[in-house]
Order: sequence, then structure tokens, then C-alpha cells
Amino acid sequence: MAMQAGGCHCGRVRFEVDGSPTAVVECNCSVCSRKGYLHWIVPRASFRLISGAADLSTYRFGTRRAQHHFCRHCGVASFYVPRSHPDGVDVNARCLDGVDTASLPRSAFDGRNWEDAIDEFRGRQREGE
Repeated sequence: MAMQAGGCHCGRVRFEVDGSPTAVVECNCSVCSRKGYLHWIVPRASFRLISGAADLSTYRFGTRRAQHHFCRHCGVASFYVPRSHPDGVDVNARCLDGVDTASLPRSAFDGRNWEDAIDEFRGRQREGE
């Protein structure tokens, strides 16, 4: 299996993921649209934080279930624990080393209407879309 590395802008936060993204999700919620986040959700067992645990800060809002991690030095949000998949890790594909995000297929998630959109999203994920 392929391994993908990534991290924040300043390099303090580094991680590895088993696998490579074949598609990403673009969310229109207030946080993701401002960050430009491209979501690649992976099983927690496939994600390894290599360095920078002490350099992370966490932002929570709304239901406070999602743990939006970001580097406290450069501000980059390279991964987080999503509300939609609390047993997984949501990697920002823009923070992966050497990945051409323009070539990845994108699907939309209506995060502005999260409660109405989440069941359909989970169904698409189960179907492998």
C-alpha cells in the first residue's frame, strides 16, 4: 500500500497516511470554505502523527464534536477529527506532499445545511463514491 506524507507550512506538524487520495470532498460550511479545505477522510489506524503534537491547537464550535487541529505557529490546518466521522481523521489534501489536488475528482458536501446533508454523504461514502 502506498504511503502519503504531509504537514503544515512551517514543517513542525508532520504526518503519514496509509494510502493516497483518489477523490476529495469540498464543503461549503463557514469554516471549510474559508480555509479552502479539501477533505480526504481516512480511518484513524491509517493516520500517524510523526511530529508536532505539542505544536497543535484545537478549535471547536457549534456542537463542539469536531476537533479542528491547526499548527499554532503557522496556522495551517492540515488535519482534524470530523464530526461526520469521529473514528477517522480528515486530512486536508492541500497539505499532502506532492499531490496535484487539481487532478483529484471533487464531490460537494452542503455543510451549510449539515443536518440535512450528512445522511446522503455517509451513504455516498459507503457506496465508494
